[in-house]
Amino acid sequence: MAGGWTRRALLRAAGGAALVPGLPATATAKATEAGAPKYAELRARWRTLLLGDGFDRKAEPYRSRLAELGRAAAGHRARMAPERGALWRGLEYAGSDELPHVSSGHLYESFTRLRVMAEAYAQPGTGVTGQTELGRAVLAGLDHLLADVYHPGTTAYGNWWHWRIGGPQALLDTAVLMSGRLTERRADACCAAVDAFVPESAVARYEGNSTGANRVDLCRVLALRGVLGGEAARIQLARNALAPVFVPVTSGDGFHADGSYLQHSCVPYVGGYGAVLLGGLGMLAALLRGSDWDLNGPELRAFLGVVERAVPPFVYNGLVMDNVAGRGVSRGGSPGRPDDHRRAHGLLASMALLADAMDDAVGDAAGKERAERWRAMVKGWLERGRPVADNRSLGIARVARLRAVAAAKVQAAAEPVEHRLFPGMDRATHRRPGWAASVSMASRRVAHYEYGNGENARGWHTGAGWLSWWGDGFGEEQYADAFWATADPYRLPGVTVSTKRLADGEGGEWTLPRPDAAWAGGATDGEFAAVGQDLRGLGSTLAARKAWFFLDDCVVCLGAGIACADGVPVETVVDNRNLGARGGAFLRVDGEPAGAAPGRPARRPGVSWAHVMGHAGYVFLSPADLNFLFEERTGSWRDVNAGGSPAPITRRYLTMWLDHGADPAGASYAYALMPGANVETTRARTVDGRVEVLANTAAVQAIRVPELGLTAANFWAPGRAGGISVSAPACVLVRERSDGTALLCVSDPPRQAAALAVTWEHPVRAVVSAPPVVTATTTGRSLGLTFTDLRGTAGATQSITVALAQP
Repeated sequence: MAGGWTRRALLRAAGGAALVPGLPATATAKATEAGAPKYAELRARWRTLLLGDGFDRKAEPYRSRLAELGRAAAGHRARMAPERGALWRGLEYAGSDELPHVSSGHLYESFTRLRVMAEAYAQPGTGVTGQTELGRAVLAGLDHLLADVYHPGTTAYGNWWHWRIGGPQALLDTAVLMSGRLTERRADACCAAVDAFVPESAVARYEGNSTGANRVDLCRVLALRGVLGGEAARIQLARNALAPVFVPVTSGDGFHADGSYLQHSCVPYVGGYGAVLLGGLGMLAALLRGSDWDLNGPELRAFLGVVERAVPPFVYNGLVMDNVAGRGVSRGGSPGRPDDHRRAHGLLASMALLADAMDDAVGDAAGKERAERWRAMVKGWLERGRPVADNRSLGIARVARLRAVAAAKVQAAAEPVEHRLFPGMDRATHRRPGWAASVSMASRRVAHYEYGNGENARGWHTGAGWLSWWGDGFGEEQYADAFWATADPYRLPGVTVSTKRLADGEGGEWTLPRPDAAWAGGATDGEFAAVGQDLRGLGSTLAARKAWFFLDDCVVCLGAGIACADGVPVETVVDNRNLGARGGAFLRVDGEPAGAAPGRPARRPGVSWAHVMGHAGYVFLSPADLNFLFEERTGSWRDVNAGGSPAPITRRYLTMWLDHGADPAGASYAYALMPGANVETTRARTVDGRVEVLANTAAVQAIRVPELGLTAANFWAPGRAGGISVSAPACVLVRERSDGTALLCVSDPPRQAAALAVTWEHPVRAVVSAPPVVTATTTGRSLGLTFTDLRGTAGATQSITVALAQP
């Protein structure tokens, strides 16, 4: 059929002759019994969730978005050319021994195109709403896929997700959107196909591909299958199978009690799979609200408390941080592909939908308060972030939902001032007035990076102490503007790396690239923190001890014990600023303009400070030989993602780094990053002595800031620094307060302390409060704390409050 679908072919195919023969008419028949009205109501509710409501389709941005949807649907219809093994040319889904995942991806894309057509058909204002030919094409397309490939008896090939989640979700959405024209036989064919690839056994055990976000997605398929077929048992199965998702896990996939979220057992994913989980849960909560299968209950409410600890720390001024997006960071390259801002919009829309579900809960005052708090956060992020209407990857219903929150009377929430540690996924976030930062580490529990399905091929060093940061009105495009396609992957900000060349996907796929190191974590009082990483290089002999002390106006970065035998230089990257396609930066080094020919590295010995106008100040706590480079870098999304565009992209960068030389033994560094600092503030920090480095060795890294009453140390071995002694590796932070008390924060980042004794050489009158793991205390001229087994605390901070004695 060279010219695509003819009117006669559409009429003939839409008549149902292509449906799988021999299917019993059971699913829809059940929906016609006494309970049929409630299933019809649920189908109508799902249509509303997909299409959106309460917005003016004749006003912008909806009018143009609806027209765009209509044009896309018309294009899909015009190009539809069914034949054995394909519904569209170029989307052949016949199995291939060489590239089965590509074939299964084409099947998924075929279902997705039908969904687009169905939405344009059902959505008012698209220009093709209710169009007879379009409706027939959707039904004919369904018939073709159900008869040709997606039916009982077909053996799935390629990527399991296309068959069990992505494909059936699009299929069921299409069926519900077209339910007014869906015959009983066609509905039964849809249900039988879904049953074949997503049987009840898919959620029988919480393991493998049925955990975390995948479990929620599978439950969404099962619930909607039950709604379409009118089967209460399927919906109940989905409702019951969600239960494990609500319980915090202690390892592997799902939300942890500390707010960490992992998928694929060891990849931090709050901004990826975590967002998918919340999106699916929000849709199910809205679908089932007030029904026999309502999700509202104590389990869901407790779970949403964990979500509130997990998500907001990684959202800043309307973007979600890339260090919790896994391989998704490599998927940029077109207006419809995600970056840190676009990903955030989807996450915020899910939070808004869950807020509505909480608001509708009868008699739940705490839920209503949380709903208002979530809306306030979402509104604040929307006001400070990119316009939602510009996000072409966001569906019309989600655009309407977010714009409704933006227009609500709730007061927008400001960014918090806090520090949050996530021991479960080796991440930390630091929030200060005007800026935010986050550090990414790796350990036996958390992968260096995620590589899979040909995605994120050069993310090797994202777990090597990558220190990302953003400011209020500056640096917010650092990672959004083609960074991952063009940046030097060996020079991520803050990392210490061997410059040994690595192969794409070095270390292996999915869970494999994990270092043999236990320590990654720290201690915090909720405002400041000490964090450390026992770094082991990926595909390298590199070893280093890295520490970060997060303070009020800076992050103090220490490195010690840096050793390597790769025969190549080892570098610590002070920063690597993305200057955009045509941008520039004015760099001062020790107060003098640092001119350098583009593309040619320059070196300044004995540097005390540097400043990049409009970005940050950098203070070297011991004189350093600073290397810097202004360069244009050209790359493509295909370089880092097999499915990306090969089109070349060029961006300008300013990189600053410390060269530890080839095969260093015991190298070190010490500097402070001051986001948003001006020249005068940066220069003053070099002489004010505000930060004292007490130790920077492979055994202990410690600082004191008298102005803040703070002493903090990472003890890599039993030892002493700044009046603090420990009997085993530990992290300790002490804050002396103006009210005569002090707070001691202690943690066991390597999770290996069967016992721990901590001594603070300071007069203490009494211990005011201590957690149960503190089994003995002594006071007087010094404080002694004896801890029992800390291995079960999962690296969490243990806080002890003491009353100080008068000197």
